[in-house]
Amino acid sequence: MTTYPQVEMLIGGEWIADGGAGTMPVINPATEQALGTCPKASTEQLDAALAAAEEAFPKWAATPGAERHRIIKRAAELVRERAPDIARIVTLEEGKPHAQALGETTGSADLIEFLGEEAKRQGGRLVPVRGSHLLEQRVTQEPIGPAMLFTPWNFPINLPAKKLAGALAAGCSCILKPAETTPASAQALVRCFVDAGVPAGAINCVYGDPAMISEHLITAPATRKVSFTGSTAVGKQLGALAAQGLKRFTAELGGHAPVVIGESADFERTIAACVGTKFRNAGQVCVSPTRFLVARGIYDRFVAEFAARSKDLKVGDASADESVTMGPLAHAGRVAAMEELMGAMGGTNGEIVSGGARVESPSGFFFQPTVIANPSPDSRLMREEPFGPVAGIVPYDDIADAVQIANSLRYGLAAYAFTADLDESHYLGGSLRAGMVAINHFAVGSPETPFGGTGDSGFGSESGVEGYLGYTETKLVSVAKSAP
Repeated sequence: MTTYPQVEMLIGGEWIADGGAGTMPVINPATEQALGTCPKASTEQLDAALAAAEEAFPKWAATPGAERHRIIKRAAELVRERAPDIARIVTLEEGKPHAQALGETTGSADLIEFLGEEAKRQGGRLVPVRGSHLLEQRVTQEPIGPAMLFTPWNFPINLPAKKLAGALAAGCSCILKPAETTPASAQALVRCFVDAGVPAGAINCVYGDPAMISEHLITAPATRKVSFTGSTAVGKQLGALAAQGLKRFTAELGGHAPVVIGESADFERTIAACVGTKFRNAGQVCVSPTRFLVARGIYDRFVAEFAARSKDLKVGDASADESVTMGPLAHAGRVAAMEELMGAMGGTNGEIVSGGARVESPSGFFFQPTVIANPSPDSRLMREEPFGPVAGIVPYDDIADAVQIANSLRYGLAAYAFTADLDESHYLGGSLRAGMVAINHFAVGSPETPFGGTGDSGFGSESGVEGYLGYTETKLVSVAKSAP
């Protein structure tokens, strides 16, 4: 088992263990025992990080794209080399099974490598001139400036990796503020970039009070870009702060993903994919499938099989037992939220078919994989993202009705469908309102494709070429002849 490391902040190339605002404990959610402590940055330390990022920006922006690519590619290689140890830290801090943590880490290396390659690919374009007096018109994408990167705890490697790689590839310096519950995971990732050769000040990492840090960093004059992943409520607050300074803002917020399952779908393949994906990371995934809309002809069989398979999942401490398939929730507040949701069940709010209670164990924030049958479209479960191991399953008679239910919320991050009917597949792909739609699978995130949503799920995208361009601004250079 990997020893839990001392958590340090990175400011101007210096690793700092002492937080000017004190420390906070880091808790293993499977045991409720302290793993270590995390330093809390003071305003003076934040100002030092801002100054370092501002000073480093011109030099890093002027670094040739091929050199930025070389450094970022080396960072990806280091992530792969260190993946087993990084994944064990993720499991200790966040609770997900080692196989999931390892997949997150190695997948993040692919994402880092792809975005690093954009540094040498994005050369701009020439625009044909309209008059003979013009020699050239060229459009380039210039790095926007110091970027503030805010990430949550549920994917402590993947989410920082998207932001760090995109910002650094574009030529931006940055300050990463990861979740205080998973600081060592983020620190391990940042060390890969530092050890790969990212210069001092171009990358910084701080922890502490989220409200204080976000306001201080976002409103600072040096800040030119803000990227946030988290809840819709907090995203709106940070977006308002960024807007006051006319600063670029990318937000990947909450979701409540529908899954439309047609009667023609391959039942065994579909049910296996649905159960496995629903309870991945104990349902604490922004694109987790949650609202299952099932054709009435297969509805009863689907509910019964979903419940049976959910009961077969092994829930426990994944840091002590690698056969565990679902770990704990992140903290006690998530368990309380699940219990509150279950207290509202009954009648039109749905019937608990399996699960529905915390797991009785000596310690840890465990909750049973839960299946709810026939909640009404206006029930709490169907309107509020549970962000936990809870699936709501609803029958439908007409595919248009399923789409109406799927599109009835202001969320629009991910949507899914399973069908063997080609016409139905085309209809669903065009009709489901979300930033990402997957048909007959759940893999909406890859290095080459944009990741982002619509409505209350945010705006802007990360990964793909969009993950690079989001840290740039467009510049036109138009050159006329010096003489007739």
